[in-house]
Amino acid sequence: MAKKYTRKGRVSRSAGRFGVRYGRKDRKLVADLEYKMRMPHVCARCARPTVGRVGTGIWKCSKCDYTFAGGTYLPQTSVGKTVARFVRKATEKAEKAEKAEKVE
Repeated sequence: MAKKYTRKGRVSRSAGRFGVRYGRKDRKLVADLEYKMRMPHVCARCARPTVGRVGTGIWKCSKCDYTFAGGTYLPQTSVGKTVARFVRKATEKAEKAEKAEKVE
């Protein structure tokens, strides 16, 4: 993220509300997390970047009103992506086995 300056100094990010407290690294982590949380995310149903956070772990698409549970700060967590991949592979394997039984 590019650093921005004004006539009086640096423009603060969302963690600027903490002032000098908690240390530079912690404030930077909070600012990065809040930036990622507030950006528009792609909807799984309508594929538009209109998903926003409603509450802790609750996400809603403003276009198609699709509401779903996700991560606290991001709609899809890395663990959730892993589980979805595992489930998809398992269902594909079951479908292949079903087709093989029908052929025989």
